[in-house]
Amino acid sequence: MKFGVAIVPHDLKETAVSAKLAEDLGFDFIGIPDSQSLWRELYLSLSVVANATSKVRIGPTVSNALTRHPAVAASAIATLNEISGGRAFLGIGSGDSAILNLGLRPARLAELHEYVQALRAILSGESFNYKGKSIHVQWSKTPVPIIMSAEGPKTLILAGAIADAVIVHSGLTKEVLTDTISRIREGERAAGRPEGSAEVWAFAKCNIADRREDAIDEIKMALVASGHHAFRFTLEGKNVPGELQEAVMALQGEYVPEEHEQSGETRNAALSDELGLTDFLADRFAVTGPPDECLEKTRTIRDAGVDSLSSDRCSRRR
Repeated sequence: MKFGVAIVPHDLKETAVSAKLAEDLGFDFIGIPDSQSLWRELYLSLSVVANATSKVRIGPTVSNALTRHPAVAASAIATLNEISGGRAFLGIGSGDSAILNLGLRPARLAELHEYVQALRAILSGESFNYKGKSIHVQWSKTPVPIIMSAEGPKTLILAGAIADAVIVHSGLTKEVLTDTISRIREGERAAGRPEGSAEVWAFAKCNIADRREDAIDEIKMALVASGHHAFRFTLEGKNVPGELQEAVMALQGEYVPEEHEQSGETRNAALSDELGLTDFLADRFAVTGPPDECLEKTRTIRDAGVDSLSSDRCSRRR
């Protein structure tokens, strides 16, 4: 199993240092999240990462299908691929804090499907009829791997049908991962693709401490962010216990997008305890606690069929 890390670009000098450290420590890929209202610009941050590293794969984890026209995204990722010596990948999802902080709703499945189709075509130098208009990036001739973020059953099936890899943040328990991967394989079969065409990249909230309670306490805002994202729209097919469904739905209404992944005594950080969801969210979305417990959970994730495991630096320590 390979390993990656997502670096939130609070400060570009820190981002460069963290990227170099991640490569030196042997990580296989580095992602930068796309949230223009909260953090530094995605592709400028990725350029900093490209210049600070020489081997690790780099890309958005993830951008979205709304704030960047596919021709803009294609030109940006093709440029990054050029300056990094062919190390770029393009992570795409329906949208989270980037679009919520603009008052927009996430992209629908059909919109996401068309967006990915457009990206594949124009990255290869072809034209594509996108929303009734012909678009192109004339100078790009080299495809870049497209990695789709997916949680819900329908999105997982779509990702299995069209993506080179799927970033799954539906959960890290054996049962949830088994169900998640089966949906991806279903999408592959429906599209006539060989099984395993889409790699599985699991995304975790990670924190190591001598005591599991201390590790969880530091990342409650990140656990709530995971629950807010993974369980939005509907709980159908998302393996949420019946006794917790009311609390999970309440989380959707209480979440504050302006505080997304922010450390400190924020409203989001308080929600998991208030709603009685802390243990559930930690078990579902996190690798936390003493090193031996983290290693055991990582092995469970690997044995479930995950190809790559990525974690994020969700807060900046002060």
